[in-house]
Amino acid sequence: MSHIPVADAAPDARAEGHHQASQAAIRRTALAGMIGTTIEWYDFYIYGLAAALVFGTEFFPDFSPTAGTLAAFGTFAVGFVARPLGGVIFGHFGDRVGRKNVLMLTLFLMGAATVVVGLLPGYRTIGLWAPVLLVTLRFLQGFAVGGEWGGAVTMVVESSPRDRRGFYGSLPQMGVPLGLVLSSTVFAAVSTLPDDDLLAWGWRIPFLLSVVLIAVGLFLRSRITETQTFAQVKAAGQARKMPAMEAFRRHWKAIALTVGMYISAGVPFYIVSVFVLPYGSSHLDLSRGVLLTGMLIAAVAEGLAVPCFGTLSDRWGRRPVFVGAAGFAAVLAFPFFWLLATGQTGLTWLAMLLALAVAHAGMYAPTAAMYAELFPADVRYTGTSIGYQLGGVVAGFVPLVAGALVSAADGASWPIAAIWAGAALVGLVCALVVHESRGCDLTPDHAPDHTEPFPTP
Repeated sequence: MSHIPVADAAPDARAEGHHQASQAAIRRTALAGMIGTTIEWYDFYIYGLAAALVFGTEFFPDFSPTAGTLAAFGTFAVGFVARPLGGVIFGHFGDRVGRKNVLMLTLFLMGAATVVVGLLPGYRTIGLWAPVLLVTLRFLQGFAVGGEWGGAVTMVVESSPRDRRGFYGSLPQMGVPLGLVLSSTVFAAVSTLPDDDLLAWGWRIPFLLSVVLIAVGLFLRSRITETQTFAQVKAAGQARKMPAMEAFRRHWKAIALTVGMYISAGVPFYIVSVFVLPYGSSHLDLSRGVLLTGMLIAAVAEGLAVPCFGTLSDRWGRRPVFVGAAGFAAVLAFPFFWLLATGQTGLTWLAMLLALAVAHAGMYAPTAAMYAELFPADVRYTGTSIGYQLGGVVAGFVPLVAGALVSAADGASWPIAAIWAGAALVGLVCALVVHESRGCDLTPDHAPDHTEPFPTP
């Protein structure tokens, strides 16, 4: 009877054990990225929901209802102004010191600012200091988020197998819909309170719950290890003194393309997740409960759809998946508002489902791998962060601009639908310009160039 000698079997056993340990490390890194971004975006979105439903009354009571809502959206937009600054500063240290420690700091800073918002007295208690402190805390939230996304996706994509980067990279992207699910669920619960109780103390509960979420997130991130790619950058002495300057000098085309691709996904997303709440209730007589429930259903569906689109990007390529979703988003812009205008609950939910689980998920899922693959290792954290967050500046002001335009148009939706369609077309063109990046080399010695015009797939 034949047998395998122990001396021959041992190396195979060690290799198998190493493979299993490597797979476990990848899953742990991806899980930490997903949960961390979920917490970050939960914190970010509860502010947006509060801005739409509460802050106009609580912090700007001397304004008219419309002006108060616009002022509240103005504080929401402040967070987006801070995001590129956060991307530059946290990206600087992420590319010089390491990804892990920076991600621990962004999570803590975001959580601390969120909890303090929940403790902040209103205008009737401390007067002008209330909106001033609110804007300051919002700035800190945006500053922290500016360094969160780029670091999370960089760690996950650098740790992933070459043929699974789209899937694993999409897991941190699930933080967006999952954060929206958490925030919508909590706000749906507190919205059942009488209006007086909601305005007095109920709106603070979602912010204070961040204490528990941040503790969980910090624990998970403490257990991950630095990526081998960054270790190679450090060992080779290739860490840049000024990663941001290097990124703008050598990779400005890639930054411009990532900005455009973010705009196409971000603009429709913030229209649906932030602007539609006050618009639907005030102009279309849709109940707040119907809108929040529809957003919850759509966010759950998007959470399931994102890894599916990420997997498709591993099979078909990043560009085909993104281009298809961007084209669908452009076509959906006007019908989305027509469906809302029917006033029917089912059609309202269908509109949100198509916008988030198809259009946004299809664009957003492949961008984690795509963005990371566009930049070399020595500026990857910085480059992905800057491109993503500069696009966020544009998208973040959309609720404010939309409110002003719709008010000027006597409640008509066509101005904001036109902005939505235009943004989707911008991303579509950018995705056609960028080279397909699936399977490219991410090691420090590789300098990608995916920006030649209109390449062949």
